[in-house]
Amino acid sequence: MRKMFNVSFLVVASSLALSNAALADKVVLKLGHNLEKNHVVSQAIDFLAKDVKERSGGDIVLRVYPSGQMGGPRETLEMLQNDALDATKANASELEPFVAEFGIFNLPYLFKDEAQFKRVLYGPIGQGLADKLDQNNMKIVASYVGGSRSFYTKEKVLSPDDLKGMKIRVLPTPTNNKAIELLGASPVPIPLGEVYTAMQQGVIDGAENNIPSYYQTRHAEVAKFYAFDEHTSIPDYVVISNNAWSKLSPEQQAVFMESAKASEEYQQKLWDEETERSRQGAEKLGVTFSEVDKEPFRKALAPMHDDFMNDPKMAPLVEQIQADADSQ
Repeated sequence: MRKMFNVSFLVVASSLALSNAALADKVVLKLGHNLEKNHVVSQAIDFLAKDVKERSGGDIVLRVYPSGQMGGPRETLEMLQNDALDATKANASELEPFVAEFGIFNLPYLFKDEAQFKRVLYGPIGQGLADKLDQNNMKIVASYVGGSRSFYTKEKVLSPDDLKGMKIRVLPTPTNNKAIELLGASPVPIPLGEVYTAMQQGVIDGAENNIPSYYQTRHAEVAKFYAFDEHTSIPDYVVISNNAWSKLSPEQQAVFMESAKASEEYQQKLWDEETERSRQGAEKLGVTFSEVDKEPFRKALAPMHDDFMNDPKMAPLVEQIQADADSQ
């Protein structure tokens, strides 16, 4: 009887040990972002969460909290650094305060075309920027295209002269502020979620963003004119804290990156489809889309190129991107 008891005890103990080991292998990560569920990038993040759970056999669970439940980008990035949140979504402008070189994406008319933008984002230049973020307890695991950003306003804009005196909402960075000032307008740094009401109440006269964001935030209801000046292309990123990343085994990290890559491909396909769908939706709301002569915008913003070339951190990046454009 004693021998049987000992054997039974060992079997139960072994089972408990295996169970505990299995539980230890499961990692639950929390990701908060400020986008609504229907936004293309939000859908890509949901795809990432579903895909990584399937690929890992349920060992990696990414719980997503959209729509600003955890706060805006500034709050979620601070939470990441304090280990109060595992992951978030941030665009290049929002990462600029942590790594100044991310401001390169705010330099107007930097890229020759969309193909070059993608080469930079997914190539050695983009990887070099991602590596710099590691020093701030953050790691980029996915990069998403964001289309071209253009101005949308309550009154039609066809040239920089039309922007003079207007109050334009911007992402709050020195680079963005200067661009708006060079165009003769006043930059107003307010959160994305406050733009609709600010436009309605006359606090601002316009903003700038890509077409899906313009339509899906319902800004097309209060700003009926969209001008295709296409001044910048700013990517979005999925960012995870280094401490959260270290919770994953090397095998789990590999699986996570496979899912992240799949989500990038999914997002690019979805983005093209959503851009057309959003434009059609905005036109039904009475929005006027206008092609503009970009040369006056380039000329007005040319001093920014001089500033970047005089910056020892930015000049090498500008030269690399220009060299890439010339090589194609």
